[in-house]
Amino acid sequence: MRGRPTIYDDKDVLEKAQKVFWTKGFTATSLEDILSAMGIGSGSFYNAFKGGKKELFRKAILQRREAFNQFKEELNKSNAPIDLIKDFFRSISKDDRQTHLQGCIIVNTVVEMASLDEDLEKEAVTILMEVEQMFTAAIEKAQKKGTLKNQTDPVVLGRYLITFWGGLNVLRRMYPDHKQLIKQIDMQLEIIS
Repeated sequence: MRGRPTIYDDKDVLEKAQKVFWTKGFTATSLEDILSAMGIGSGSFYNAFKGGKKELFRKAILQRREAFNQFKEELNKSNAPIDLIKDFFRSISKDDRQTHLQGCIIVNTVVEMASLDEDLEKEAVTILMEVEQMFTAAIEKAQKKGTLKNQTDPVVLGRYLITFWGGLNVLRRMYPDHKQLIKQIDMQLEIIS
């Protein structure tokens, strides 16, 4: 006799798992943590995720790619893409303490997987490189339009923003306070003003 059929919303389940991974990281997250957060049993879990925890984690970080792709669409449609990028960074300062302490799941993954899992590390690095390319394209568009005075190579500026993002995700753990973070963010954003 077969068990009960699996009935759940894939996106909802992935978001629940992503929250656990985002808080604890891949290594510290146990199967029990995942099953509890997702509200499913181990049989349903392995039926849905044949690759187990690694497959689920990969799908969870790929959801972040979707969010970045939505932001990319907004940038492409915008007449003021640099303002959107600045708003993105400034909005980070407004997060609550818990979110600051979690940092960015993609940056966290690059660091955690560096000596743990080459495939997952590459996946996260690829996502960050796509974000870098998104920033670079927006910068190039603004330079050509004349709305960005800094004429430094857009590739260098795009990479600068990724560097800033990685550093910001450490800084926000050190100073999980809007007033302190916004000063640092605004100072760093001067380069694209």
